[in-house]
Amino acid sequence: MTAQLIDGNALARQIRADVSGRTAALQARGIQPTLAIVLVGDDPASQVYVKHKVNDSSETGLVANLERHPAGMSEAALLARIHALNDDPAVHGILVQLPLPKHMDSHKVIEAISPAKDVDGFHVASAGALMVGQPGFWPCTPHGCLKMLDSIGYELRGKHAVVIGRSNIVGKPMAMMLLGRSATVTICHSATADLGAITRQADVIVAAVGKQNLVTADMVKPGAVVLDVGMNRNAEGKLCGDVDFDAVKEVASWITPVPGGVGPMTRAMLLVNTLEAAERAAG
Repeated sequence: MTAQLIDGNALARQIRADVSGRTAALQARGIQPTLAIVLVGDDPASQVYVKHKVNDSSETGLVANLERHPAGMSEAALLARIHALNDDPAVHGILVQLPLPKHMDSHKVIEAISPAKDVDGFHVASAGALMVGQPGFWPCTPHGCLKMLDSIGYELRGKHAVVIGRSNIVGKPMAMMLLGRSATVTICHSATADLGAITRQADVIVAAVGKQNLVTADMVKPGAVVLDVGMNRNAEGKLCGDVDFDAVKEVASWITPVPGGVGPMTRAMLLVNTLEAAERAAG
């Protein structure tokens, strides 16, 4: 058996087309959905990420205003800028690109963003809304993963999902969203003892650690669905995920590639969240 690919690029194109139509409807009412992207410092990966986000936005008619600030910017100055964006009615979504310089408290910065404009879904209010099933903004990567499962008609009810990665950005929100679909969820990390014994029980594996070849073929139950959230570079400098793709695809039923899998979907869900923020503001 060779796994079928869940094509994140193709699915993201469909989502962007829907966003384009809804954006045009708002523009017809005189409302321009606008995202403010705040980049502090010159992290190379962040430079690439924000470039993609700006390009994706322009394709749909959304406006993405990229603000570049030096790495030496003070935390107080960044917080003041966020507060100004919170108060700007023309800005519907705010994204502060992580990681921030070491002298800044990322949690404090994220919490300064108005929950109504937290289109990354990282604010504690967004997490609370997710937990109790209230309207909020779902974190973009887990949301994109669920959309990918929906695209293949996968029913999560009663399934066992293993999420490898405990971060507040992916691991924990992913687990909460899977639980919301009535799946049984086990959260692990890269140092979990006998990780393979746990993953071999899983119907769905979500790998989100950032460690090349963390998930190997002998760790995967035949027919499982494998979502690779990892982003690494191999010895040749090429992008790769956390999953030994060539080997695991011979065991799994469905698998996401890297690149072209979860990454485009993460960006697509950022557009969806920004559009929804504008629609809520418009009433």
